[in-house]
Amino acid sequence: MSDSNDEVDFLPQQDRILRQGDTGDEVLELQRRLSAAGFPLTLDGQFGPATERALRSFQNRAGLVMDGLAGPKTDHMLRQLETAQGRHLSPAAGETHHPPLAGDEGNSEPPASEHRLLGQQDLVWAAGELKVPVAAIMAVNEVESRGSGFFSNGRPAILFERHIMARRLRQHGVDPAPHIASEPDLVNTSAGGYRGGIREYERLERAQRIHQDSALESASWGLFQIMGFHWQHLDYDSVRHYAECMHRSEGEHLAAFVRFIQKDSVLLSSLRHQQWARFARRYNGPAYARNRYDVKMAQAFENHSRGLRESDLLA
Repeated sequence: MSDSNDEVDFLPQQDRILRQGDTGDEVLELQRRLSAAGFPLTLDGQFGPATERALRSFQNRAGLVMDGLAGPKTDHMLRQLETAQGRHLSPAAGETHHPPLAGDEGNSEPPASEHRLLGQQDLVWAAGELKVPVAAIMAVNEVESRGSGFFSNGRPAILFERHIMARRLRQHGVDPAPHIASEPDLVNTSAGGYRGGIREYERLERAQRIHQDSALESASWGLFQIMGFHWQHLDYDSVRHYAECMHRSEGEHLAAFVRFIQKDSVLLSSLRHQQWARFARRYNGPAYARNRYDVKMAQAFENHSRGLRESDLLA
């Protein structure tokens, strides 16, 4: 992202996911697990329409986004169900009782961590706020989000940008030159110095000792990796308030994304009219064509429109 808000330059990083068209042992294992969860399938290792329908149905029952993509969140919920099924095995009959999933009647309150995951209802809300099809939000979420808004330690996903730190220090009246000389991995005129994943917090915490607000403004946050320096543009009380919201849930990450789109007439208009090349150019910058983000979003929109129609939900 640039400091002038003219475009977002963000290349999303996503975990390995299974989708329609995939084949092999991983698909066979997914089919086995979905069947055990109460969504019977032919175990053929072919991720076809029937597997996608079963997966969307499971995701709906589990309170996840119904995207028909088997990634870490689906795996987590399947593992949670399998653990619960193991605990509910009847010693007398040897039968496995299937406890209800999140959202089912009679289900106990899920752990606090489960409330942090993005659900289909969050995307329906976002679509209503932006006045776009639900499938359009699902397409952007599939292609432009990083897949998981939190690291494995429970902290929001971030990427610290040292060149933004130099700019923000100047904005706050602090001369960055001494810090460029002493800590170039934290303050620099060029991007770089990344450690990746959880280790980005080591950089952020060191940068906070130089200037707390500049450091928080110099990190991109959450599912959609929106830079902290946008806090005022997005009507947060402060950058610390923005960071606090990013710690709460992926729903808050989506809310920041909705604010971001609402503030940019080009992005909003492009999304409403499904002008994917125009949207991707604005959101990703010049790299969009090389990475085919527009093509991926167009395909995802069609897939999710079809999937929602087949599920009798609003596309």
